[in-house]
Amino acid sequence: MKDPNCGYCMRGELLEQFGIYICDLSVSSLILFKEQSHPGRCIVAYKDHVSEIVNISDEERNAFFDDVARAARAIHKAFSPDKVNYGAYGDTGCHLHMHLVPKYKDGFEWGGVFEMNPGKTLLTDEQYADMIAKIKAALD
Repeated sequence: MKDPNCGYCMRGELLEQFGIYICDLSVSSLILFKEQSHPGRCIVAYKDHVSEIVNISDEERNAFFDDVARAARAIHKAFSPDKVNYGAYGDTGCHLHMHLVPKYKDGFEWGGVFEMNPGKTLLTDEQYADMIAKIKAALD
């Protein structure tokens, strides 16, 4: 099931407003968040357009969280954050997804309140490509 107004479903221009597709995982897609105030920040988006974790089977939920864990391991390996925070928000974009937000003790917002899209750090195409290559190389 796909929603024609959803960037996670349709990719292309809708996704490019905030993210860059990296690859498919078992039941989801891995996306690099364009705003990189937290270096390595990604999104794991479920393959179908469902709003809630309770809308999928136990098996699919377990596979989704396996994908989240796989992505988090890759972020840890590629960027060595001190902590990865996990957020599942969807008040306006009702597609099941999770933000993986690497935090660094000497970095932006350490110990502070999380800001969804601070708009402080956008990268060049080459920098995004380098980050994606590091994440792909770190996926196990």
